[in-house]
Amino acid sequence: MGTRLPIFPLATVLVPGLVLPLRVLEPRYQLLVQALMALPDGAPRQFGVIALRSGADSGAEGSAPPDVYAVGCTAELREVTPYDDGRFDIVGVGESRFRLTDFDRGAGTPYHTGIVEFLPEPDGDGDVDGMTGLVTHLFAEYRRRLGVEVTALPDDPQVVSYLVAAAVVLQLPERQSLLEQPSTAQRLLAERDMLRRECALVKAFRSLPAAELLKSPPTPN
Repeated sequence: MGTRLPIFPLATVLVPGLVLPLRVLEPRYQLLVQALMALPDGAPRQFGVIALRSGADSGAEGSAPPDVYAVGCTAELREVTPYDDGRFDIVGVGESRFRLTDFDRGAGTPYHTGIVEFLPEPDGDGDVDGMTGLVTHLFAEYRRRLGVEVTALPDDPQVVSYLVAAAVVLQLPERQSLLEQPSTAQRLLAERDMLRRECALVKAFRSLPAAELLKSPPTPN
């Protein structure tokens, strides 16, 4: 039996530990924010963020569910700024990965409600600490080649794997593939290969599109 979770499809990939600021304009998602704010003190104010694979989230009454990837990440609602016209500015923090097994079409909510299964976070096989050190070194080299300040990363392999997944300039499907890796070791291995490739590209072309995205490193929770 899965867990029911409000779903917010977006054209982005959220990973655990990443801060997600959003401006909520659509009325149905304003209702989602209101529902979360109305929960009792101490109750988890969580919604699921899942990346759109193609198209848009039309949300029309009776329309088919959006075309989304299978794996997403919960966001814990941390800050809410309301406006007189009903809009909200919110800040969420990525927490736990989940697999969307289905949309609950009988939920009766104006926003999407999903049936999800939460995913484990195993370290995986091999020398995870050694791989963490290598990825940390490659990530520092990547930032140096882009002319971005190199900052120290934590020692925790899982945290490093998600920080790198959030910070490297990647197309959405590639970032999604990092989120979906079944273990920290496999995510770090994939990042090792990506960082080697990206460092070679930066060396060859001296720049990457959207490098300004790296000027502020993601904030771990």
